[in-house]
Amino acid sequence: MAIWVLLFLHLVFWSSAVSTAKNIRHGFPSFIIQPEQRILASKTSDDNQLYEEKFFTQILDHFNYNPQSYETFQQRYLINDKYWGGADKNAPIFVYTGNEGDIEWFAQNTGFMFQTAPHFKALLLFIEHRFYGKSMPFGGSKERAYANSSTLGYLSATQALADYATLILDVKKNLTAIDSPVLVFGGSYGGMLAAWFRLKYPHVAVGALASSAPILNFDNITSPFSFNDIITHDFRSESENCYKVIKRSWQEIDDTAAKPGGLEILRKSFRICKNYISAGSLKDWLGTAYTYAAMTDYPTPTNFLAPLPAYPVKQMCKAIDDPKTGNNTFEKLYGAANLYYNYTGDATCFDLADDSDPHGLGGWTWQACTEMILLTEGNTEDSIFPPYNYSYNDRFEFCKNNYNIEPRPTWIPTEFGAHNIYRVLKRFGSNIIFFNGLRDPWSGGGVLKDISKSLVAIVAKEGAHHVDLRFSTSEDPEWLEDVRKKEVRIIKKWLSQYYRTLAHSYDYYNN
Repeated sequence: MAIWVLLFLHLVFWSSAVSTAKNIRHGFPSFIIQPEQRILASKTSDDNQLYEEKFFTQILDHFNYNPQSYETFQQRYLINDKYWGGADKNAPIFVYTGNEGDIEWFAQNTGFMFQTAPHFKALLLFIEHRFYGKSMPFGGSKERAYANSSTLGYLSATQALADYATLILDVKKNLTAIDSPVLVFGGSYGGMLAAWFRLKYPHVAVGALASSAPILNFDNITSPFSFNDIITHDFRSESENCYKVIKRSWQEIDDTAAKPGGLEILRKSFRICKNYISAGSLKDWLGTAYTYAAMTDYPTPTNFLAPLPAYPVKQMCKAIDDPKTGNNTFEKLYGAANLYYNYTGDATCFDLADDSDPHGLGGWTWQACTEMILLTEGNTEDSIFPPYNYSYNDRFEFCKNNYNIEPRPTWIPTEFGAHNIYRVLKRFGSNIIFFNGLRDPWSGGGVLKDISKSLVAIVAKEGAHHVDLRFSTSEDPEWLEDVRKKEVRIIKKWLSQYYRTLAHSYDYYNN
């Protein structure tokens, strides 16, 4: 999901690599995060509440037996049993493997689970990732949990997956639903976790829907140029002029900033607030808008990362190509940026110094410095962004300076597998759907072809970042409806296979 992500704009998806300076794109996206309004509307009614908030006493360290390992914290999860068929019928349990942020935001933007739950009579669980939202170790204090590398050392994907397994099994036990099948769902980093959960805990989950999960974006398996190449293609496919205007704008910004009074010209051109401006921060601000517009290039209006119209890349290029702006590059770019940052028209100026983190996504910086070494920073000569050769040394220096640790770029492929995945997973994996939309920059690191009959890749040429998990509407194009129908058919098949096996086991033990 954000990107679900600095990190998300600062993000948490990261700071865009749009200048020749050394940049670290930390993760997936999301600042100015606003849930889908139609879903929030339903949450305001007590009679139609989306979920109930609960907490589970979780162990700090699943993999060691040191005294501190046995410390506990309160892990939040959200539950909806409105449509559940019940334990006596072994009705399924659908679980969202939480991303790097507040779990309520992800729940409120994952309409697919709510809309398919009645069909399958499924119980819904949304589990919050440790060190995010209200699921904070060390007494629930974010300040203490984020204090140093010793405390943050318990923030990892493997610990999170073990949290999910422990919590799921406890919920099943308390509901006397031991034989209810579990399916896991996730988008973006959450999609990566869903796929890895199915591989690591096949005895807990019978299947996984991993949407926009760049599990191959590690250890040079995917080119570091892929991410920005896709953004470039998205804009260039809409308008060659749009692409050229953006491409040449970076130098124009630098040239203007270097002139006497140049920063004031830039401030007025882009309606930047008076408190702060620099050429670098302005370029990051613009690059973030282009990046997130590409990621959320949805066929219907959205409030996912920011209020946006349908097909925002097309609309941004229309603003850039508007003949009324003549040859004024900055006025063209302002029109595009204003569409992304101020589609509602409420902003009077834009604050480049705003580093607020309203959804608590900052923990991703740690993850991006330890194991989530996603390769996305490279720009070719044809890129919409300034040319830049990816260098691991940039990441190394950043992480050493900020945390006094060294990243482990090969750990994720070692722990979960990524190299030769089409050959390796065929030997032992099963029941995973990998969805990717090719307009999503993260799709370059996704699984784009079937691995086996049950390891299925669904690829949508016009799709964006986990668009399949969004709340469906009557305005959705036919291709998107077909994607969701295919996912439902596959899930139905998995459950049918599970129930047949369960019935055979009952017969075996009763005879």
